[in-house]
Amino acid sequence: MRLALNFEAPEIEQALLRQDPALEIVRPSPTGECEAEALLTPLQGKAALPELLVNCRGLRWVHIFGTGADSFPFELAGNRLITCSRGASAVPIAEWVLAMMLGFEKQLPHRWVTAPPAEWFLASLGSLEGKTLGLLGLGSIGGEIARRALAFDMRIIAKVRNHRPSPMAGVELADSLDAVLREADHLVLALPATAQSRGLLDADTLARTKPGVHLVNVARASLIDQDAMKPLLDSGHIALASLDVVEPEPLPAGHWLYAHPRVRVSPHISWSGPAVVERMLAAFLKNLDAHAQGRPLDGIVDVGAGY
Repeated sequence: MRLALNFEAPEIEQALLRQDPALEIVRPSPTGECEAEALLTPLQGKAALPELLVNCRGLRWVHIFGTGADSFPFELAGNRLITCSRGASAVPIAEWVLAMMLGFEKQLPHRWVTAPPAEWFLASLGSLEGKTLGLLGLGSIGGEIARRALAFDMRIIAKVRNHRPSPMAGVELADSLDAVLREADHLVLALPATAQSRGLLDADTLARTKPGVHLVNVARASLIDQDAMKPLLDSGHIALASLDVVEPEPLPAGHWLYAHPRVRVSPHISWSGPAVVERMLAAFLKNLDAHAQGRPLDGIVDVGAGY
C-alpha cells in the first residue's frame, strides 16, 4: 500500500514500517499533491485537508490521527472511507471528569489551607454517592465516565442521539433531553459536535437544568452558548462550570470566563494521559492490518452524521 503521511513523526513512521515493511510512505506537498491509496493525517496537518482531498490522486481511505472529526471537510469526502482513532483518549478524559466532579463535591482546591482556618475539623462537604450524573452522549468517552461513576454509587441517566435500550447495566437512557436536564446534579457533555448538536445548551435549555447543577464540558465548546451561561452562573443556578473546551481557543486574556468565581477553565487537556499517542496509532495499525486482510475497519466516521 502507498500511504501519505501528513505530519513529521519519525517514530510513527518507524512503527508503521515495523507493522508492514512493504508499506510505501510518501509525503504530500504543501498543496496536497501526492499519489496514495491511504492518508494518515491530523485534522490540522502539514498540508490542509481540503487540498489533500482534491489533489491526492488515487486516495480511497483517510484515517484521522485523532479521536474526533468535527472540523473535517466532509463536503469533499466523496466516496472515500473515513476513519479515526475513536476512543483512544476516553480513559484519561473519563478520569478528568471524575476529578472535576470530586473536586466540586469536596470543595477543592478551596479546602486546602496555608494558615489556621476559622474552624478545624468542621466542613459541609458533598459526595458523589446518591447524586445523579447526567450524560449527554454515551459513546466511548461517555461509557468510560459511566463505568467509573457507577463505582461511586451514582445514579446515571444518559441521552443519546437515537433512543434505544441501555447498553450498560446501571445506566438509564432518557427519551428526552429535559429528562436529563431536570435530574442531573452533574451534567457532563460527552457527545460529538455536529450541525445538529451546535448550541444544544442555549439560554432556554440551560435555564431548564436543575438548580445548583455542576456543568462539565469535555466535548466541544460549540455545544454551549457561553454567554447564556453567565446570568445563570451569576445567580448560582449553575453552581460551577468546569470547561476544558471554550470558544475561541486559546481563550484571550481578559475574557470573563477566566475571572468568574463559578468557572474553572482548563486549556483543552482532559485528553492527556500515558500512551494516548500510542493508542491513537494502535487504532490505525489495527485498521491497517484489517485493510490488508479485507476485514471491516474500526472507527468509521459517518460522513452524513459528521462523526
